[in-house]
Amino acid sequence: MSEKFFALVELFGAENVGMITGDSAVNADAPILCCTAEILANLALRQGPDAPADLVIMDEFHFYGEPERGWAWQVPLLVLERSQFLLLSATLGDVTWLREDLERRTGRGVTLVTGVDRPVPLHFRWALTPVHETVEELLETREAPVYVVHFAQAAAVERAQALLSARVASREQRDRIGEAIAGFRFGPGFGQILGKLLRAGIGVHHAGMLPKYRRLVEQLAQQGLLRVICGTDTLGVGINVPIRTVLFTALTKFDGQRMRRLNAREFHQIAGRAGRAGFDTAGTVVAQAPDHEVENARLVAKAGDDPKKLKRVQRKKAPEGFVSWSEATFEKLQGAEPEALTSRMTISHAMLLNIIGRGGDVVANVRTIVEGNHEPRRRQLALARRALELYRSLRAAGVVEQVPDGSGGTSIRLTVDLQPNFALNQPLSPLAYAAFELLDPESSTYALDMISIVEATLDDPRAVLSQQEFKARGEAVAAMKAEGIEYEERMALLDEVTHPKPLDELLTAAYEEFKSVQPWVGDYAISPKSVVRDMVERAMNFSQYVQYYQLARSEGLVLRYLSDAYRTMRQTIPEDAKTEPLHELIDWLGELVRQVDSSLLDEWEQLANPTEAAAQQQEAAPPSARGVTGNVRAFRVLVRNELFRRVILLSRGDVDALGALDGADGFDADAWDRFLDDYEGSTTRRCRTDRPRAAPACCSWRRAATAGPPDRSSTTPRATATGASAPRSTWPRATSRASPWCA
Repeated sequence: MSEKFFALVELFGAENVGMITGDSAVNADAPILCCTAEILANLALRQGPDAPADLVIMDEFHFYGEPERGWAWQVPLLVLERSQFLLLSATLGDVTWLREDLERRTGRGVTLVTGVDRPVPLHFRWALTPVHETVEELLETREAPVYVVHFAQAAAVERAQALLSARVASREQRDRIGEAIAGFRFGPGFGQILGKLLRAGIGVHHAGMLPKYRRLVEQLAQQGLLRVICGTDTLGVGINVPIRTVLFTALTKFDGQRMRRLNAREFHQIAGRAGRAGFDTAGTVVAQAPDHEVENARLVAKAGDDPKKLKRVQRKKAPEGFVSWSEATFEKLQGAEPEALTSRMTISHAMLLNIIGRGGDVVANVRTIVEGNHEPRRRQLALARRALELYRSLRAAGVVEQVPDGSGGTSIRLTVDLQPNFALNQPLSPLAYAAFELLDPESSTYALDMISIVEATLDDPRAVLSQQEFKARGEAVAAMKAEGIEYEERMALLDEVTHPKPLDELLTAAYEEFKSVQPWVGDYAISPKSVVRDMVERAMNFSQYVQYYQLARSEGLVLRYLSDAYRTMRQTIPEDAKTEPLHELIDWLGELVRQVDSSLLDEWEQLANPTEAAAQQQEAAPPSARGVTGNVRAFRVLVRNELFRRVILLSRGDVDALGALDGADGFDADAWDRFLDDYEGSTTRRCRTDRPRAAPACCSWRRAATAGPPDRSSTTPRATATGASAPRSTWPRATSRASPWCA
């Protein structure tokens, strides 16, 4: 979207172009606005047919058929009856039905523009050589830049690292890359890996990367500095990247439920990135044969023309359960027409709130959405029942009410003046909204408990929860071994160990009670978890948390989760429920996300000066994060957490970790020993640091600093937070560590 914004600014002037995102707006009153489909859909729901959208251009319209986002592409067509639409995509398939539907709705003619000739023709090739040999051949024949497509993030990174042994870029090209990224700061972990790859002329691009890294790869690619990019199907969506060759490492993908072959739309979307107008006269699409076929081709070639040797060749078979593909599959996909678009209409709490907030005839406005969409009649009736269930849940949560309208009828309205950015973004947000009242604002854990309620309604970051469970099981095994528990009993107890689930009992009981009144809640599962809270209680920053759970390959997912949690806390928790400690935590979380990568929260704020921003767009560097002291609340929490982190490490006597925090000369172990000598005999007993990795249980204050108050809701057996051995009776307390937020 940013590329479109800058292009429009250049064409029409900064005063005539604006942009709206979920968090901020730049020049929102401009006659030309750039926004996502979700922003436009919510605008249509909130303002109705009179929304100021005379002409709507919807690019990548094939997302209409996406299960998660399709509703946002359909709603404007249903509501904005006075608007003129231009729907764009290279892979729409047969849309005769859509043309007829739009003509019926608007009473205006609809033109269907189709074309079978690409401005840049494509050449297709089947490869029976190993991937690295195929890439080397493409580089030698000057068919770079090459986009090596994988359907797993880990595979893309592994492929890029394997290509380091190949001579991808010349000395001159590597020098140009070095100059372009000289001012870029690569973080620890994956950032260091990416920096090494980029200097060799190899890029990586997938959704698990931090946005600043993806943006850097895109900018270097746009400048023609990367000869090979290994990634998933994320590169090229919404941006103009000059790619000459697309290399499919497979023609199958896992869609979240099963492994299957690519459909025609998926294939053409990816293949279509080869050969960009203005950069190339032709593009190349190469499909890699399965590994067993590549090996068979090698064995046959080795046998030569000798019939006896050919007869003795033991051809490899595909692994059991392997979903294979062939050259015939490749040829079929080349000529296949994209599948017809399928309606993916849905109804949510946020949609109802927008419609109710508009006022007027709420029932009629809802009927336009649930009965006037492109779904079959049976599905429309299901959506109508769903809308009624959601409305009842909003009433049960006290968000809306039904009152007499003065003419013998009734009207539906919001019960409170919600803040401008209020939104129920998750299906279970009404439950969370009601559950907030179950907490005592005077409780020492109120701020953390409010976070736990919000986290329970967010989508699970599976990579994080998996690592938390792995870590918890390792700690539990160590604790049980120290207790002398036999192997069979340990294995049985491990089945009960899972990731931290604060307020599990409270939220489960609230969920069951809410479900007894609103049966539709059974369609969704409450999911207590602790990511934001875990980070707070461990007093860790982002890089420490990623390193602790070994999440370098998924740090983008972690950041998106933290960003979603921040937005949801800001938008869903009512202002009168936010205490000062909770305000501090919310501000801290927002600042933490900004300091890691400002792209997710306030990158657009820098577009207030479009002329300056347009100049920066060409630089291979992310927008600078604002000063850490700019937000007093957030800065206070950052300092507090850093100090408390040191208290935790001191309690363990972990001199190495303290040195890593403060630098080689930052921690004076001798001074710490002298401190303990001076206070020997007091309530804090002597605890030498000559055992840096021991867990010195002799420190009475250590137990107070690490055990924390009991978690009244957790019954999950776990080892202590420090990893030290602990009696089984203390395991339930382990999920509630001490922190600056728990007295």
